Amino acid sequence: MPQPLDRIIDQLKREPSRTGSIVITVFGDAIVPRGGSVWLGTLLEFFASLDIDGNVVRTAMSRLAADGWLERSKVGRNSFYRLNAKGRHTFDTATKHIYDPPPSDWTGRFELLLIGNADDRDAAREALKNAGFGSPLPGVFVAPSGAPIPDEAAGAIRLEVSAEDDSGRRLLSESWPLDRTADAYLKFMKTFEPLRGWIGRGQDLSEADAFTARILLIHYYRRVVLRDPLLPAQLLPKDWPGRAARQLCGEIYRGLLSPSEQWLDAHATNEDGPLPKPNGAVARRFEGV
Repeated sequence: MPQPLDRIIDQLKREPSRTGSIVITVFGDAIVPRGGSVWLGTLLEFFASLDIDGNVVRTAMSRLAADGWLERSKVGRNSFYRLNAKGRHTFDTATKHIYDPPPSDWTGRFELLLIGNADDRDAAREALKNAGFGSPLPGVFVAPSGAPIPDEAAGAIRLEVSAEDDSGRRLLSESWPLDRTADAYLKFMKTFEPLRGWIGRGQDLSEADAFTARILLIHYYRRVVLRDPLLPAQLLPKDWPGRAARQLCGEIYRGLLSPSEQWLDAHATNEDGPLPKPNGAVARRFEGV
């Protein structure tokens, strides 16, 4: 295993366990484009590369199923998993945020959502937070106009506000912890820049290492970018690190894509055998990078 990947795995081991989050990354990034279902043994083989015990993985899978993220089917003694409707919808919403370029058109207006005290308010707040909405006040959420609104928040009161005056810009500054997000992007780049250098020098990665690196890349990037509202460039500092982080992530991802897909071809199975080939959307991820 190359040294840059070793260091990333060592960093992962020093953090609180995020096995469930990595499982969701594997499904959204690699399994959904190939039909959506995968054998538990395939997942166990991948997690072994991270030195994560199989019992830890099984526990994470059971919790995700109990929480409504995954559904399980059995063929004989073999278990197969796929994202259920909740998990699929959540990652479908996140897909554009992760892989597509930020929107370039700017209307000067923002969506303002007011969440009342209905029974589903906690779910609505969590969904909006995960979709990149900021919150300047309790029960108030804001995002650039046109941002997709999660189904959980469909009952919110919707308004539009302008960001052209000082009040609007104050609304922005109090809605998102941009300094914290910038620091997270810088940390992401520091972690993965050595891997870009390794790939750029033409160093070989095994198919297994390429798949491991790809999943960890998206796992770490997803944790930052999904908290980023992807504000229009006009509203961001000139040295905003989100642009450089996306460039870095895209270059590495596209460098890992072919060998990582070859690992899936050879090792990943579902109820019918080898996984089908990925859909065309995978090749278009991080286009323009």
